[in-house]
Amino acid sequence: MSEFVQQLPPSALMPFEGHPFQVREDTAFEELTESVRSYGVLSPLLARPKGEGYELLSGHRRRLAALKLGLETVPVLVREMSDDEAVVLMVDSNLQRENLLPSEKAFAYKMKLDALKHQGRATSRQLVGKFESADFIGDNTGESGRTIQRYIRLTNLVKPLLTMVDEGRIAFSPAVELSYLTPAEQAELWSLIGQEDATPSLSQAIRMKQLSRMAKLTPEVLFAILTEEKPNQREQVRLRTQRLQKYFPKSYSAQQMEQAILKLLEERYRKTHREQER
Repeated sequence: MSEFVQQLPPSALMPFEGHPFQVREDTAFEELTESVRSYGVLSPLLARPKGEGYELLSGHRRRLAALKLGLETVPVLVREMSDDEAVVLMVDSNLQRENLLPSEKAFAYKMKLDALKHQGRATSRQLVGKFESADFIGDNTGESGRTIQRYIRLTNLVKPLLTMVDEGRIAFSPAVELSYLTPAEQAELWSLIGQEDATPSLSQAIRMKQLSRMAKLTPEVLFAILTEEKPNQREQVRLRTQRLQKYFPKSYSAQQMEQAILKLLEERYRKTHREQER
């Protein structure tokens, strides 16, 4: 496998086709951009020759920072490799990032599983057992084969529901169960979630999955299950995500908004408490 380091224009690096990891222009990206502005790109990006140019495997955030700063060239480690080798390396290089979204992990794990199957390094079985494919993928992630298989299930969700998982509005376990619904059933569920401002619990999602398998999950049944009163939702204060978004950066998830709101309320509570003690 030949490789060499070369100075290349960032515009000559094509983002990896089907790259599952988002390049978010958040606080961390702003800090990276300032670092590149001050010191340049210290760690080479990783790419492979493809067509007339180069395909980027690792360093998409550094590439974008270099483009925004107008850098003429960046250091790139260029390595010859096959399509499947490139997928495995791209996934492994990016899975170590912090704050990955469930959808990013889901599609990354699926891409790696497919590549390993092509290479003959993984079995085609989807069940998790000793030395199964999912366990092999999890060697470098610290996650069990079962967890990886559950993440891969999320790739069967329609995009609006998967977005709700990324935003923290639908929990991981219910989302896995909902992935077994047909696309039409999922679309109907997403519509009902918007109308009723309610999301399914794990037990509700399991029932939906079971009824879907029996071809009994009609829109009426979906509505009946979703609108059941949940014990932990009684007298609950609900704030629609859309109403809160104007007060937060676009990159904030629903969970991050909730944490920020709770922090402000805690500060207000402490201030009020101190004033009462005077």
